[in-house]
This record gives sequence, structure tokens and C-alpha cells, in this order.
Amino acid sequence: MNLEEYLQQRVTAVNQHIAVLCSEDGPLSEVPPRLREAMAYSLMAGGKRIRPVLVLAAAESLDATWEKLVPIAVAVELIHTYSLIHDDLPAMDDDDFRRGRPTNHKVFGEAMAILAGDALLTHAFTLIARTGLAEGFDSKVVLRVILELSEAAGPAGMVGGQVMDLSAADPAADYSGQPAVEIASYLEQIHRKKTAALIRAAIRIGGLLAGATSRQLEALSAFGLHLGLAFQIQDDLLDVTGQSATLGKAVGSDERTGKLTYPRLFGVERTAQLVHEHTKKAQKAIQDAGLNAKWLHEIANLLLHRHA
Repeated sequence: MNLEEYLQQRVTAVNQHIAVLCSEDGPLSEVPPRLREAMAYSLMAGGKRIRPVLVLAAAESLDATWEKLVPIAVAVELIHTYSLIHDDLPAMDDDDFRRGRPTNHKVFGEAMAILAGDALLTHAFTLIARTGLAEGFDSKVVLRVILELSEAAGPAGMVGGQVMDLSAADPAADYSGQPAVEIASYLEQIHRKKTAALIRAAIRIGGLLAGATSRQLEALSAFGLHLGLAFQIQDDLLDVTGQSATLGKAVGSDERTGKLTYPRLFGVERTAQLVHEHTKKAQKAIQDAGLNAKWLHEIANLLLHRHA
């Protein structure tokens, strides 16, 4: 099996579970139809499904069976999708397009978009708990999974990162008088919280569900951190060098809103080097940890060379 086949198999399973979740007679059947429609609109808008795939790949690196973990992987995607809906709101990043079509609030209005995000966030934990009970997972492991995900999504993770990101956004800001090391450190903290925290959590969750040792979990954590940083720095780079048709959203939005980004601080060439450096650090972290990490390595290489 090559990487394309590997990803297709797992992404298909994730998408099928999401389709059932959002169906009229599915687990969300008691949800008001308009709310369910808004949730489904963003959940089923496509996307790479990187985070749920990483849950499965991390578990597989410990020889776990991936199929029964799909619902928990989907829970991570619910959290990610909620964050995108809220990030796109006028009070946040004010984006009109996501994945090649109008953002949630452009279709359903701001109030419904906020509520759809809220619903996805909370239902993620329902999904984890129900899956844990149905599959007979150890209750302590399920609690650790919930802890990982709630911390990654909360005030010390994504929410805190968004606050820092908004605070640093100023088109007129002049950073020339500040030490470059301090600015770069602050920017890395934004990326660690806003993006890397959830990617790291996805990988740790896969490890926890597969019974990783402390050493293996530490290796997976380092892999997730550096992969998450590489992923977000690459996003910053693509906002400068990418094409709207490929990305499915407008390019140049970071510059227009005055976001603090790596290309803004260091230029395109150095930013590209940083993506490569963090990818290699991620791969090095899992080399000697007793993991069957073939797919994690290949996914990291794929993300390094992505154009969307």
C-alpha cells in the first residue's frame, strides 16, 4: 500500500462516519434541522482530514487496529471544524471563503455560525464518551483523551493562541525596534497554541488509545509539536506564495489584516527553511522510540511539500 491508498482508505472512513453523524436519522437527529445543516455544511466541506488521520496513524505506529478508533478521530475533526467556523467570523479573521465556498456565517448568519461551532465543540466530547463506552475502552484512558483534547482546544491552547494572534494583528505595527528573538519567540508561542496544540493532541490521543509507553508518548508529543509548527508556518508561507484556487480561500489575508507571520518577519526564503527544519525535527523525534512510524514519516513529508 502506498501513501495515497493509505490516506484514501482512512479519509473515506472518516468521511463516512461524518456523513452518518450529519444524516437526518443519525446521532444528531434530535438537533434542530437548521443547526444540524450549519454543522454539516462545514463538516462536509472537504478538507485534508489531517488531524483525524494523525490520530489513526499514531495508533497504528503502535500496531493498534485503526477502524474502531475512527469515531474518536472524527471528534478531533469536530473540534478543528468548530475553530474554523469561529476563526472566519467578522469579529475574528473576517473571511468570506473557506475550502472554495462561502464561510459558514455567510450562508447561515453569524448567530447560527457561532452556535454551530459551539455544537461541534461540545459534541466532540459526547462522541468520545459514547465511543469509549461502546468499545469498552479503559475509563482512565478515555479521561486522558478528554483531558488532552480539552486542554488543546482551551484557553492554554487554541483559544489562547487566537487571543495572542488577534492581539498581535496590526497592519501598521513596526517590529524593527524589537529584538528579533523576542518577536520570533512570541510568534512561535502563537503557533504552538493555535495550531500545534491540536495536532500534538491528535497524535498523543492515538498513542494513548494504543497503549503507548511514557517514552513513546514523549516521542509522539515531540513529533506532533514540530509537525504542528511546520504545518502552520507552511500556512503562513502559502498565504504569500499560494494561489486562491488551490487554497480554496483568498490569499494575502494575513498581510491585509496585519497578522504577525513568519514571512512578514523573516521573508519567504527563511520561512521555507523553518518549515523544513521543523519537519526534520518531527521525524527525528520518532526514529528510535520503538514505533512502527512509516506512515507518520510519510505524512510529514507530504505536508512539507503541500500546496494547499
